[in-house]
Amino acid sequence: MWKKKDFEEQRELMVKNQIVARGISDPLVIEAMRKVPRHMFVEDSMVYESYGDHPLPIGKGQTISQPFMVASMTEELELKGGDRVLEIGTGSGYQAAILAEIVLEVYTIERVKSLAERAERLLHSLGYNNVNVIVDDGSLGLSEYSPYDAIIVTAASPNIPPPLFEQLKEGGRLIIPVSDIYAQTLIKVIKKKGNQVKQRLYGCVFVPLIGDYGYK
Repeated sequence: MWKKKDFEEQRELMVKNQIVARGISDPLVIEAMRKVPRHMFVEDSMVYESYGDHPLPIGKGQTISQPFMVASMTEELELKGGDRVLEIGTGSGYQAAILAEIVLEVYTIERVKSLAERAERLLHSLGYNNVNVIVDDGSLGLSEYSPYDAIIVTAASPNIPPPLFEQLKEGGRLIIPVSDIYAQTLIKVIKKKGNQVKQRLYGCVFVPLIGDYGYK
């Protein structure tokens, strides 16, 4: 059976070989990836794979993303310490924990109640009291706490949901996988003078975003 030291060593290797070696350079992201105990966010049967270079199932047809994908998407958000961030698709809560290590406040929406409840319990048990978990349709965003400095969508959308763009601050960044259910392109959107300035990043595969502005 692995001990705490074993998981710490695996996490260091993950950061060195999967994160830094692939070009992630933001020190805030690297330190967050180094600190968050990823093995706590996976199912017990998968715990010894938790620092592997691949996504893992977490139940209810959802996954915890590959470590590099988490780091890359987070880096593209260009986060600062005082930021307020909206995450669409809580899943295991791992991405929210990474964000919480960097920013002031995280709001995260999950449509599957059992996943949201499990993530909320775990996040708070680990001391991430700056994470607010909401059960709802993520494609609608969360207007009552907007505008946000950044929004990250961890599910594939057929397009950019208008409510999410509307809830960005001027200069805010949105990261979202867009295209069909089977393969997507990760898109970065910056809000400039109310307009969408888009950048295509790279190909990716995510579970679908279900909701009014996602897949039905």
